[in-house]
Amino acid sequence: MNLTKTTRRIAATSSIVLAFGAVTVLPAAAAHGGGGHEVERRGNCAGSTDWKLKAKSDDGRIEVEAEIDSGVSGQVWVWRILHNGGVSAKGRATTKPPSGSYEVRRLLIDASGVDRIGIRSTNTVTLESCAGNLRF
Repeated sequence: MNLTKTTRRIAATSSIVLAFGAVTVLPAAAAHGGGGHEVERRGNCAGSTDWKLKAKSDDGRIEVEAEIDSGVSGQVWVWRILHNGGVSAKGRATTKPPSGSYEVRRLLIDASGVDRIGIRSTNTVTLESCAGNLRF
């Protein structure tokens, strides 16, 4: 009789432990592969300009949004988006009214593990530079 009670307790305890483990592991996996995972960083550039870099999950890819805000419309900036040490995209952008900022959006491949994403941008006239990064 004691053996049966002990066996039932072990089985019940094992079921609770397994159920609790599934509940705690599944949300972490879903957060990276599905919707809802988002990382945002902000900072100051070499002068009075500010940068913002945001990454979020998008159907198994990473949507990256980079913004440079100088407060002055009509400035031309060259920019690069970096992904895991390499240049993923690059171009030129002009700050627009009313805010005097520009924004770039790109979709990146979601590599296994932690993705390192960065923005580098330089004003073509003043040579003010901006650099920001995040881990996703």
